[in-house]
Formats: sequence, C-alpha cells, structure tokens
Amino acid sequence: MGISEQGGAGRTIGVVVPSYNRAGLLPETLDAILGQTRPPDEVVVVDDGSTDDTQAVLARYAGRVRAIRIANGGDLVARNTGLREAGSDLVAFCDSDDLWRPGFLAAMERLWQAEPRTRAAYGNFVIVRDGVWEQAEKFAAAPAGFWDGLRALGPDIAVFDAPILPRVVGYQPFFPSAMVVDRRAFLAIGGWDEAVSRIVGTDFATALRVAEHAPLGIVRAALVGIRKHGDNFSGDVQKMNLGDALILEHVLRTRPTLAPHEGLIRASIAQRRREALETAFARGDLAAVREIFALLPGEARGGVVRVKHAVAALPAPLGRALGALLRAAGSARARKP
Repeated sequence: MGISEQGGAGRTIGVVVPSYNRAGLLPETLDAILGQTRPPDEVVVVDDGSTDDTQAVLARYAGRVRAIRIANGGDLVARNTGLREAGSDLVAFCDSDDLWRPGFLAAMERLWQAEPRTRAAYGNFVIVRDGVWEQAEKFAAAPAGFWDGLRALGPDIAVFDAPILPRVVGYQPFFPSAMVVDRRAFLAIGGWDEAVSRIVGTDFATALRVAEHAPLGIVRAALVGIRKHGDNFSGDVQKMNLGDALILEHVLRTRPTLAPHEGLIRASIAQRRREALETAFARGDLAAVREIFALLPGEARGGVVRVKHAVAALPAPLGRALGALLRAAGSARARKP
C-alpha cells in the first residue's frame, strides 16, 4: 500500500546513505541508524565509487544493509540512486559522516502520523566535533520571524501549511542528514537537483525545491549531529557564499515558478557575493576580490566594496600593503569599547 493510501499509520521508513571514501566514519553512522528506537525498514548505502575500504566495511553489515556501488557521480547522484532503489513510503537521508540520536526516526514517524499530508520534513541539528555534541542548535540561529506560521502537532513536531521559499532564499537552516521525504511526492518534484552537483553547497538547490511545497514538517528537537572533520567541504564561508550565489542563479534560470521571487533572489545573490568579497579581502586574497567584484551588479558596488576593489586593483605590493593597513585599522576599531 502506498503512502498516500495509508493515512497516518503503518508507513514504512527507509534510509539512504550516500558514501564516498568514508570507511573510517561509516560504521558509527550505520550503527546510529540501525540503533534507532523506531528501526528503519530498510537501509540502502550507495557507495559512490569509493577507493578506500568502504566495501569491506559494508561486508560487515551484510543482511542489515543493502549496498549499491555506482561510478563516482557526487552525493546528489548517489542520493537519487538510493531514492529510486528504496521501496519504503518515507525515505530518510543520512550522510555517511553524520549521526542520529536514537529517537530521530520515531520523531519523524510521529510527525507523519499527526499530519499525513506532509511532503517532506527537516529536523534540528547540532555540530559534532571530536565526538562531542555541541550545544548550539541550528534552528535557534534563524532570523526573527523565520518560524512564524508553524502549526504545532506535538511538543517537538510542527508543520508549515504554506510554502516558505522566500524565507529559505535568505536563510537555509536545513541539512540533508536531517531530512525525511514522502518518497512518491519527492520523486514527483524531481528529487535531488543533480544539475548543481559540482557546486559547493549542493543541497541548497533541493532545499529551495522542497520549500515550494507544503505541508513541510519540522522536528524541533536536535536529534541529528553533523560531524565536522578534515574532509568537510562546508567550512569555507567564502566558497559557500559563492556556491550559494551560483545555485540561486541556477534555480532562477531553470525554475519558472520562481519568477515572482526574482527580485528577492537577485538581492540575495548580490548579498552573498558582497559577503564573499569581504571574506576574500580579510584574507588578503586580492585576486578573488577583483573576480568577485566583477560579478556584482552596479548597485552593489558602492561604498566600502568599491574602496576594497580599488585597493585590490593596485599593483600587487602596494595593494597588499594598503590592504593590510585597512584590515589593521578595522580590527582596531572593532576592539574599541
């Protein structure tokens, strides 16, 4: 029986784990998935062409995990492969370096039982460093008004009854490892947007796609841990801002439904590139300052941005020296009581 036919109960829940060269981290992730108080009905690990000992690790989970190996195509391709292969009504995604608290799937199941029409849902999360779960929760950092309109379904579960795309354009608090979808509904809107596979922050395009639809579920409890380690691609703020700007250009170009939001999206593109320029200048990367400045629209090139570009355009020795003086002066001002 399919998900739309079942009402709020009796849904099967599968888990898709994309993995690339994470043999050292994968066992803890799989143990957390298999140790859920509401056990998954299936676990599909998509080995995205790993060259390490991933296959040997997966062999130890034979009978509990279904392993699929594909040629390396990136995490979005791997997630879509698992999505298509899964047979469950609901599909949860967990990257091979992330962790769940034991009650994650149970909370998601309660959400769908309370609101069977839910199309997709995201949970709150914290960062995990060296095995320590930090206290700061991602949802708490959202700007004022972001959570307005949530309809409570229980102590830690709620839904947005209307699309929230404009909010997600400006702030993105959602992460793939905290995401569960109605499989049929997600496939119907295209699944993960693979067109941005080689851009930093690839999941942003899909979060925007999901945000166009409702009901969208929210689990407020921070039951997901995002592990930070040397192989993470999300630690460089400059690259993230530039990647997000490219993704926003992509969705504006390829999704006609976003035309009413064009002004908002273009303003966000400019803001992210201004922030990337500021980061580049603070790092003394004057070549990047010049490159980013060229991408800004005219109205975003004024004030301090223009001054910093002028410094970056000077002959290299002079530009570096003057840039260092400006950064020192800025730091001194920031330290003043």
